[in-house]
Amino acid sequence: MKKLSLKARALFMALPCLMATSLWAQSSFRTVQARPNADSTEWKTYTAKTLDRLPFQLDKDPEVSLYGGWKIDQPFNGTGFFRVEKKADRFWLVDPEGYPYIHRGVAVFRPGRSALQSKSMLEKYGSKDLWAIKESELLLENGFNGTGAWSDHDALKDNHSSLVYTIIVNPMGSYKADHLKRFNGKYEMAGWQGYRYDLVMVFDPEFDQYVEKSMAPLVKYKEDKYLLGYYTDNELPWKNDALDRHLKYLKHDEYGYKAARKWLENRRGKNASVKDITDDDRQAFNAFYFETYMKKVVSALKKVDPNHLYLGCRFNQEKEELSNPVIFQVAGKYMDVISINHYRKWEPVQEIMANWTKWSQKPFIITEWYTKGEDSGLPNRTGAGWNVPTQRDRGYFYQNFVIELLKSKACVGWHWFTYQDNDPKDLSTDPSNRDSNKGIVNSEFVPYTPLLEEMKKINWHVYELTQKL
Repeated sequence: MKKLSLKARALFMALPCLMATSLWAQSSFRTVQARPNADSTEWKTYTAKTLDRLPFQLDKDPEVSLYGGWKIDQPFNGTGFFRVEKKADRFWLVDPEGYPYIHRGVAVFRPGRSALQSKSMLEKYGSKDLWAIKESELLLENGFNGTGAWSDHDALKDNHSSLVYTIIVNPMGSYKADHLKRFNGKYEMAGWQGYRYDLVMVFDPEFDQYVEKSMAPLVKYKEDKYLLGYYTDNELPWKNDALDRHLKYLKHDEYGYKAARKWLENRRGKNASVKDITDDDRQAFNAFYFETYMKKVVSALKKVDPNHLYLGCRFNQEKEELSNPVIFQVAGKYMDVISINHYRKWEPVQEIMANWTKWSQKPFIITEWYTKGEDSGLPNRTGAGWNVPTQRDRGYFYQNFVIELLKSKACVGWHWFTYQDNDPKDLSTDPSNRDSNKGIVNSEFVPYTPLLEEMKKINWHVYELTQKL
């Protein structure tokens, strides 16, 4: 038999993949109707890739480790705590025993605080301890292995849950809250996150005290193997024109103005002014500005707890930090995993995810995303997630989103936002969390079974899918 050329042999080896791609393109995937919120009259049709319509067969995932890692025959090196490793072309979290791991979590895993939610919790469980035990079982039964930000991690620890948890601390958020009091509770030109002129006050010496104060209590988690890692703050406004804003809006005796003025003079000379600023200047300042925050929070965190991962500050603005190479380059120097809240797209875009990894050389985790079902009985007028007709459609959305994340090979986890629905009568919450079906359970702790059925299907096949997509 005539020997195949190198080119022909490569094509032969790639044939199964090409066939799968062809079958994928010919597959009849589900379609789901969606709209931005209940006030929108425009419904659009989107494709949802689901397990039952993929062009290959799936077996149940193999055995998992104590932490939910993939119990393969030749694990990585276990260090006793979670870490990150890249093998071939895929990033992994590595669990304390050395097994490759993908964190599948639910954010805000705690009982709601409204009158209805508090009453329902006591009626159904009797105590928070029993809630933690029973609802941990609910997550585990449906293929989740962890929890996201704002969860009751102490209740999980106290009741020996095997869910791997994360912790958020808010040094800048705390500083902003106290700083705001000096302005009679209102900032001029505050953006939607509530920061004055949409500027993060990283240059204020007072902020350093809040960093130290926020990190100090974390020492009690230092030896906990079930802790994945920490976030600092949430959705800070890393504006592309931060240099202009510092110089145009801040008073000349403010630390932020003085830092920006000195930076520009060192770069462009003493006579430089705002009108001289170029896009290159803006990008260079953004790196300096963001790195000032990174240095402060990471230094303080690692002094208190050098064992656990730093998961970043939860980026979310598509046209600001999520499209900014220099922000990701700096993030890659300090973050072990880059946390991203993902909204306003039906599914993750492969090119965009590839840029995040190319710029940072680090993996990422999606720390907020959801869709809302209009069969829930809730108004569904708030929040950034999509509205879809049914709970089953929410599940199809989940499967499609996860498939795209796994295809990226740099995603090491995701956290559905959130555990429990908003209670419209709870006016103490911020407006974006006021009246919507974001949860996997409602305000009376009744699970959305069709949603969980679809989540469970793909959660139990995640490790196998990493090898097939």
